[in-house]
Amino acid sequence: MKKVTMKFLPNQPLEFHKVKIVQKSYLLSPEKRFKAITKAGNNTFLLKSEDVFLDMLTDSGTNAMSDEQLAASMTADDAYAGSKTYYKLEEKLTELFGLPYFLPAHQGRACEHLIAKALVKPGMRVPMNYHFTTTKAHILAQGGIVDELIIAEGLNLVSDHPFKGNMDLAKLKKHFKSHSVKDIAFVRMEAGTNLIGGQPFALENAKEVTKLCQKYGAISVLDASLLQDNLYFIKAKESGETEKTIKEITKELCSLFDIVYFSARKFGFARGGGILLKDKKLLDVMKEFVILYEGFLTYGGMSTKEMEAIRVGIDESMEDDVISQGPEFIKYMAETLLKFNVPVVTPPGGLGCHLDARSFLPHVPSNQYPAGSLAVALYLISGIRGMERGTMSEQRESDGSERIADVELLRLAIPRRTFTLSQINYAIDRIVWLYNHRELVGGLKFVKEPNILRFFFGELTPISDWQTKLIATFKKDFKTSF
Repeated sequence: MKKVTMKFLPNQPLEFHKVKIVQKSYLLSPEKRFKAITKAGNNTFLLKSEDVFLDMLTDSGTNAMSDEQLAASMTADDAYAGSKTYYKLEEKLTELFGLPYFLPAHQGRACEHLIAKALVKPGMRVPMNYHFTTTKAHILAQGGIVDELIIAEGLNLVSDHPFKGNMDLAKLKKHFKSHSVKDIAFVRMEAGTNLIGGQPFALENAKEVTKLCQKYGAISVLDASLLQDNLYFIKAKESGETEKTIKEITKELCSLFDIVYFSARKFGFARGGGILLKDKKLLDVMKEFVILYEGFLTYGGMSTKEMEAIRVGIDESMEDDVISQGPEFIKYMAETLLKFNVPVVTPPGGLGCHLDARSFLPHVPSNQYPAGSLAVALYLISGIRGMERGTMSEQRESDGSERIADVELLRLAIPRRTFTLSQINYAIDRIVWLYNHRELVGGLKFVKEPNILRFFFGELTPISDWQTKLIATFKKDFKTSF
């Protein structure tokens, strides 16, 4: 893996792009930020973009497109049916992933919906390394059951294990022996496990998982939305893989699975998604769902301009200096925060820098949503929008009790080719200040709580007046209107 370091700043990452077009951003005063987050129900998802300085909510659909992607989008064939653009995208994806059939969809959760509709029946089980919020919601909506089989190290937030996203093979073997394969809808592996800090799995682990699926006759599914980060870590850390190209690793990994789906909002630097399949019978079943829920078979809810951009973006993601950008900037941010004793997930994974909210705010109980509270606190003192990845992101149990998450994380996503290093350093500075004043942060409680995916649009209120005290202390220390 190519790595460039600077003589006097050995840990500083280097951008491999230059800026041609910029978009103005605004840094509101603490008072205006307080009004904005209050109006948003203390939910960073409900903030208006114009009220955010650095948007680290997600890397989904927020990565910067390249000049070549933009140029390609101008060549799109806008035909409703039989678009030349679709066939160009299909050719590129089947070439890179090694699966023969492709169905388009408008984004990753649409792919999850189609797969769940086709494969999950009431009472069927879906073993996986770890769940993602929308994946689990689609499986539960079909009456399915999610079984998480992550290795024990995966939930250890402070670790040096290079592949904490690995599935526990002993647990998977036991699962196959405990349940009839007729009761297993599919086995899912998520690349760059989102909810535990963007942690990758090893290629060798994927090989063993898919071997077991073949042995017992189960369908294997890869969620490749965060594949580019996982590919980086396989090449950088896995024995025997460092000399292979990213394209070689991609094809070797993806061709192991019966189904591969992805969100191009993450993997491809554009907005769309798709499903690749080995089996034509399953393809024919899912075609009907594409037409019913997404659009025609040659656009699947995407604009053809986005499809052209995805084709180029996927190809760009096969380059070492592109695929390294996310992980290297995340590593820089995490390792710098560690120097100030700020608790972060280690080793640094993909997608973003993840703050350990339970260690950051040990005085805030899990049922008061420490990761959500930390997200609000950071916005108040910086204008930075992050995403809660903890108990708020879970659904309540059937009896109405709170399901306490395995981990409480504040995810600070770093979209590719979007932020400068000075902006990352600004985020570090504000996080360190907040950690040194962490005792000022209190909890939250719901006032409007949806039944499904409540973290997207639920509204909360602070427990006590901790927010005004936090702002007052911040203004005293910084003596600034920002």
